[in-house]
Amino acid sequence: MPMGDRNRSLNMIRQIREILAASDPSQSRLDKLVEIIAHNMQTEVCSIYLHHADDQMELWATKGLAAGAVHQTRLAPGEGLVGEVVRTSSPVNVQNALADPRFSLQPATQEQGFLAFLGVPVLRSGRLLGVLVIQDGVERLFSPEAVEALQNVAMILAEIVASGELLSPADLDEVEVRPLRPLHLHGKTIVEGMAMGQAVQFEPHVVGHSRLTDDPDHEIERVRTALDELQQTLDRLFVGKGHAFGEPTREVMNAYRMFARDQSWFERISAAASSGLTAEAAVERVRGEYRQRFLKARDPYLRERLHDLEDLANRLLRHLGGVTEARDLPENTILIARNIGPAELLELDRSRLRGLILEEGSRTSHAAIVAGAMRLPVLGSLPGLLAHVNEGDTVLLDGELAELRVRPAPETESSFVERLRVRQQKRAAFSALRDQPAISIDGQKIELLLNAGLLIDLPHLADTGADGIGLFRTEFQFMLADSLPKQADQTELYAKVLEAAGNKPVVFRTLDLGGDKVLPYVSQEREANPALGWRAIRMAVDRPGMFRYQLRALLHAAAGQTLRVMFPLVSTVAEFAKARQILEAEFARLKRFGHADLPTELEIGCMIETPALVWQLDDLLPMTDFVSVGANDLMQYFFAADRENIRVSDRYDPLHPGAVAMLRQIAETASRHNVPVSICGEMAGRLEDAAVLMALGFRQLSVPASAIGPLKQMILSLDIHDLAEQLQKWLQDTVPNIRKNTRKFVKKASSKP
Repeated sequence: MPMGDRNRSLNMIRQIREILAASDPSQSRLDKLVEIIAHNMQTEVCSIYLHHADDQMELWATKGLAAGAVHQTRLAPGEGLVGEVVRTSSPVNVQNALADPRFSLQPATQEQGFLAFLGVPVLRSGRLLGVLVIQDGVERLFSPEAVEALQNVAMILAEIVASGELLSPADLDEVEVRPLRPLHLHGKTIVEGMAMGQAVQFEPHVVGHSRLTDDPDHEIERVRTALDELQQTLDRLFVGKGHAFGEPTREVMNAYRMFARDQSWFERISAAASSGLTAEAAVERVRGEYRQRFLKARDPYLRERLHDLEDLANRLLRHLGGVTEARDLPENTILIARNIGPAELLELDRSRLRGLILEEGSRTSHAAIVAGAMRLPVLGSLPGLLAHVNEGDTVLLDGELAELRVRPAPETESSFVERLRVRQQKRAAFSALRDQPAISIDGQKIELLLNAGLLIDLPHLADTGADGIGLFRTEFQFMLADSLPKQADQTELYAKVLEAAGNKPVVFRTLDLGGDKVLPYVSQEREANPALGWRAIRMAVDRPGMFRYQLRALLHAAAGQTLRVMFPLVSTVAEFAKARQILEAEFARLKRFGHADLPTELEIGCMIETPALVWQLDDLLPMTDFVSVGANDLMQYFFAADRENIRVSDRYDPLHPGAVAMLRQIAETASRHNVPVSICGEMAGRLEDAAVLMALGFRQLSVPASAIGPLKQMILSLDIHDLAEQLQKWLQDTVPNIRKNTRKFVKKASSKP
């Protein structure tokens, strides 16, 4: 910023500080504020519009427009050039407002004589509080320096409005500054459960109490020093010291480093500081500007870069504030975040954490799977959540109804507490069934197995009374490391799993990597459709180096025991045969070299996750010792519908007659070949879905720990043979409604004494 502009900006800041120090009424100070801005910006008009609670923009102060229009002029959402600033959350600079089709003439303001228009958003922590406008009678575009100066003033205005320094509490009741009213939102259940607690924002940014400074050069130097410290920290992380970024990839780490060294980012922060903002306020102003811009981008890559920038800004603010230690969580924390990585989640104090709420997130994300292992309820798909929740707000997370209540009314909170009490009673009842076998009324024994992937999952074997581990996902150890885990470390993990299981069976799924599961130490090209791309067993048989490495670790870990291994995402019989050949070759090789620490028995299985494999079962099953249906992927590929996509998720129904017919074929074919078949995935853990699976002939269900108790309770009251006969009748209906009929059947069975 040129010296003349900088001095003018600093002079304006000083005058604003004098207004804040005065004890005049709110409206009087607002009126003086717009006069100062107009004078220093050398314009005829300056106006302040604030965001009303009903989403309208109300004129609160003006210098140059008709005084009678103040508090009388309100613009509907999106109306006029002010509405365009709100819509874009960006400056709107117009040479001739009257000729612009977006202009909305408000007769009460008498603004028809003013042509030049510049409006900038008044943003605080991503929340739009209002619009600051300057206008002039001559036709011209305002200079970039003028835009920059007005944005800096808007930053200060946002802080002083939100802090109550400028407006009285009565005034703030009408302005959407800090959400205070109860809020009811619907999202998606990522991990089932209910929780009540206080909102805590994940890695909240640190902003100093002071927003204005008399020494801009000192503030710029503070930014430079903090940025140097940040860059050094990132360099240390890049070479493998620490896991501060969760599951870092080379690409993401490089993006962080590039952002931290982006000269334009430093220059924008410095420009904001040079106008009289403190370093913290300058970072916050630039971060809010970038946030609004990136949030409107449709390009997923740009939105990913927003996460990088958000994290960098947070870290830079912490360096400025001298905050280097991780924040302690208060009791009964409900963590609020845009997104979070699995390592970051594992590092938190679980004893104080009650639930997790994400603006984004999905059921298949790595953090979601870790949260499930931690028995941490998670609600996601709540865009803009952070702008509507204050730190410390009471929050009710309802995973049963997929809804969130913020600042609930007393009666709503009481009702929720009662539901929590009933839920705890049910859990106590499930615990009482822990050691009882899951045998139906008609004598059918059902094996309830556990899904796992981390050492913290293992205590659930004893807690739930599970019959074993039907699916141990081995990729997490690889994803949470900065480099390829050593064979000894892999062997140690697998040995601990087998030791914890005792005499109960454990099925290890080999690495399911690729697609959205990218390793930081393996280069991989970006694919247009990663779900259908080069992943899982396809990577293993094409590039078997890491695959063989893992197989050796598994073979050593199972010394003197039975080793059960299955391969994921198999599409053809030849693919399975190749993977089996690699495993048997490794087994033979270790024997040949005299290794004594090897399994006494080897069982090799295949996951059925692609519809193509269903029609190859007669050729596949003679080559397998067991099979497991991966219901999530199988159903997604069967319906060609992403269950996480709200637009097509209604097409995804595992109890659709077509899907039921496919599952019946799998169960019957496996029975004919005398090959054990289990099923894992979300449907295996849902009551009515599981009931249908048992009616189709499945006798092994591999489910999350939280599902074992409810499933066992249902099985003990169920006549599976009777349900199978009823299912056959329902399928003959003109429009079968299997889900509705099964729900009624299960409910009636459970109500019998």
